[in-house]
Amino acid sequence: MSNIEEKLKKLEEISSCIKQSDISLEDALKSFEDGIKLAKGLEAEIANIEGKIQKLMNMPAINEEESNEDVNEEANAEKKVSKKKASKKSKETEEIKAPRSDEELELSLFSAPELES
Repeated sequence: MSNIEEKLKKLEEISSCIKQSDISLEDALKSFEDGIKLAKGLEAEIANIEGKIQKLMNMPAINEEESNEDVNEEANAEKKVSKKKASKKSKETEEIKAPRSDEELELSLFSAPELES
């Protein structure tokens, strides 16, 4: 039996005791005070449990399909960035390797530093 169930049972016993006609006023008052303390303790425990349940209910559900979709989206985004970088490098390379006119070719040959052997 759980602690809460035991406390509820005790609270029921106190309630039954207070309802008896042959109980003295002092004993009834003492039992009532005990019952109030017990009830407040139970309320605190129940509120704590409700808080835990609320946290669990508000947690995002993660299933395999959703997590795989997230991973795929991130991978696709990285691929797009890589493709853009590769495309940019390819364009730069094309500009460097672009055919030159004969005049530009002659100028580049004459202005190129001589290689030492």
